[in-house]
Amino acid sequence: MKNSEQLYKAISERILILDGAMGTMIQRYNFSEEDYRGERFKDWESSLKGNNDLLSLTQPEAIEEIHKKYLLAGADIIETNTFSGTTIAMADYHMEDLVYELNYESAKIAKKVCDEFTAQNPNKPRFVAGSIGPTNRTASLSPDVNDPGYRAITFDELRIAYKQQAEALLDGGSDILLVETIFDTLNAKAALFAIDEIREERNIKIPIMVSGTITDASGRTLSGQTADAFLISVSHMDLISVGFNCALGAKQLTPYLEILANHTDFGISAYPNAGLPNAFGQYDETAEQMANQVEEYLEKGLINIIGGCCGTTPDHINAIADLAKNYKPRQLSVISQ
Repeated sequence: MKNSEQLYKAISERILILDGAMGTMIQRYNFSEEDYRGERFKDWESSLKGNNDLLSLTQPEAIEEIHKKYLLAGADIIETNTFSGTTIAMADYHMEDLVYELNYESAKIAKKVCDEFTAQNPNKPRFVAGSIGPTNRTASLSPDVNDPGYRAITFDELRIAYKQQAEALLDGGSDILLVETIFDTLNAKAALFAIDEIREERNIKIPIMVSGTITDASGRTLSGQTADAFLISVSHMDLISVGFNCALGAKQLTPYLEILANHTDFGISAYPNAGLPNAFGQYDETAEQMANQVEEYLEKGLINIIGGCCGTTPDHINAIADLAKNYKPRQLSVISQ
């Protein structure tokens, strides 16, 4: 991939800024059921409101606008609007047949905007991270309390679904594949296995970011892994970064990032929520408050890539970017290309 050389050069020189929440920005548009459907899906059999990935087809201008706002705020890397872009997640809307198109078009939108910004300032190249979410199934846990041995999905089903998504994201122009918000590492390993298959079949270098989620103060993922166990589980792959996102605010995430930083030569990424949600599920932390907390990562030299998850906006990313430029990235002993 032609941009990977630029990417590895950039991550060795400075802290890279990832964008903020796509969902938070989409909510500001207050799209109706009709807006989600557009003309093409106006007679679709099931409700489509809430299918944010579909907006890449029905409201592409809005998705492009969101990407632009994050790039203007200082983002080096923007994520595609494909968090639920697998046949597994799209089954909720009976849209499994649209998965390739959804991912391809989402990557294309993000790539177009990135290319525009890179052309304006070649010294700050912008990159597209193809977002690969965890799906709404878990390979490690039973959804049925009465049958602990039951699984709603198999490793192979996950591998096939992730491979289709990853191929479309690459075909659409993604520079990086981001396996994110991992609550079950077995799901993530299926995604990584699929990406490795593509890498071999196409004989290409695919920069991979992996980001897990610590779900509560116990310091474990939903499937029960500690931060260091999670790291060990994914370290067989050649990753550009490993890190955590979602679930916790910046302050709560610090000890888990320290564990990663002390036990790996990979780059470290973090994109926490804008604090913890209030009683209404809203995020109240201001850009300044969040940046003040993120500064601890920077002072301790923990971070190579920093951004925001739930509740974050271009204002949050701008505040973090302004801060990060004053700090050096975490030292990487070896950068593989």
